Amino acid sequence: MDVIFPVAGLGTRLRPLTWSKPKPLVSVAGKPILEHVIDRVSPANPDSFVFITGFLGEQIESWARQTYALPMEFVEQPQMLGQTDAIIRTRELCKAAGLILFPDMVFEADFTCLASTDADAVIYTKEVDDPSAFGVVVTDADGRITTFIEKPDTPVSNQAVVGIYYFGHMPDLYDAIDEQMERKMMLKNEYFIADAIQIMIDRGKKVITAPVTAWEDCGNIEVLLSTNRYLLDRTSNDADRERALIIPPSFIADDAVVEDSIVGPYASIGAGSIVRDAIVRDAIVESGATIESAILEHSVVGRGASINGQPVEVRVGDNSVTKW
Repeated sequence: MDVIFPVAGLGTRLRPLTWSKPKPLVSVAGKPILEHVIDRVSPANPDSFVFITGFLGEQIESWARQTYALPMEFVEQPQMLGQTDAIIRTRELCKAAGLILFPDMVFEADFTCLASTDADAVIYTKEVDDPSAFGVVVTDADGRITTFIEKPDTPVSNQAVVGIYYFGHMPDLYDAIDEQMERKMMLKNEYFIADAIQIMIDRGKKVITAPVTAWEDCGNIEVLLSTNRYLLDRTSNDADRERALIIPPSFIADDAVVEDSIVGPYASIGAGSIVRDAIVRDAIVESGATIESAILEHSVVGRGASINGQPVEVRVGDNSVTKW
């Protein structure tokens, strides 16, 4: 099985963090979002990783090759024309089973069922209160998906699709994408995977659901901080510094300097960062950032940025300098 990561998006809802790095490399609980996703799929023993890159894609390729030894391929999506416009570019690389993961979320899911399923496709879902912002599925009495709808105007199901899709034979999906594109099946000038899967269903393919037990979105700053809290609650990190008070749960990189400060709860301090004479809580401080003489709360500070001054709530991109 190949694992496909569509990572070409611009990540506009996470700006200013994503002006200088792709969204999958934004840090949460001490690691890039993409690393959390890969850690959760690695137990499935994939044959290879296939990354579909775009904006600042060279950063993803460099990071992936330095971090993982598994065989990997990279293809480019030159224009942002939607999900299946990205996926179709893997056609020459993925000839058998494939697991597609959109890495803008952190999840808990069981992939062991995929080795024995007789379904042509398995779509991972979670019940939500408001399905209008998601793709949703409708199932029959036998548990087969009958209808797949992207962001419905009127509620038809509360089974939201979380961005994890398994296909037992990837050419089935590619053939459906061909028809989707021939028929110009688009929403707001983008091709969505929901339409391609609906074509597979209409052709008689067996498509079923599988649950995720947790699903934490990383799409904007507020939910990124929420995901940081979720992960820190479930991660053991025995951070300690002689000249600082560390309130768990928090993550502090081994080489981060924390002096004369109170850090936590729910603080993530990245590699090479400096926190001095400061209070940092409910915040993400990415690698190489400096926080001095400041109180930082409910904030995200990008790589290499500098905060110096007064109590503040900020969303600061990479290499910014802020003083009061």
